[in-house]
Amino acid sequence: MAKFFGNLHLVLAAGLVLALLVILAVPANTIPEQAILRWLHLFFGITWIGLLYYFNFVQIPTMPKVPAELKPGVSKYIAPSALFFFRWSAAFTVLTGLVIAWRSFYLVEALTFKPGFVLIGIGMWLALIMAFNVWFVIWPNQKKALGLVPAEDAVKAKAATTAMIVSRTNTLLSLAMLYCMINFNGG
Repeated sequence: MAKFFGNLHLVLAAGLVLALLVILAVPANTIPEQAILRWLHLFFGITWIGLLYYFNFVQIPTMPKVPAELKPGVSKYIAPSALFFFRWSAAFTVLTGLVIAWRSFYLVEALTFKPGFVLIGIGMWLALIMAFNVWFVIWPNQKKALGLVPAEDAVKAKAATTAMIVSRTNTLLSLAMLYCMINFNGG
């Protein structure tokens, strides 16, 4: 058992097989492709927001308490790995969400706040802003702050502060975004 559960890829593969068995055995009340897209959207979204909350609730507040000799363990190994999953889960959350809206014929209506689609439109715009922040503000600044790209100490410190502020902005936006997403009833 320890060998199996010690291998994340095997666990994910087994979880995927189990999910597919459930999908095939107990169909959802929607077309299978739409059910699978919603499931993927939720998986990627949980990964994205879970990592956002990990950074903001755990890593950022804890780093000042970590002894200097231990900080490279986080900055060279944990943070870059977490940031990889963070930015790609953001991208796939947005992609699957946009495909769901497009396939359900409400993409334009939501993005332009047509009646009946205002709530999901707000949620979608908040998610788009957050994903933009991940890719074009947080990630470039984290690369500097973590030393993944060359930067002077003052530049690294400023980049770390910028990444933190924008990450906290995403945390702030996520609360309203989650409300909009779970309370949309399909127009």
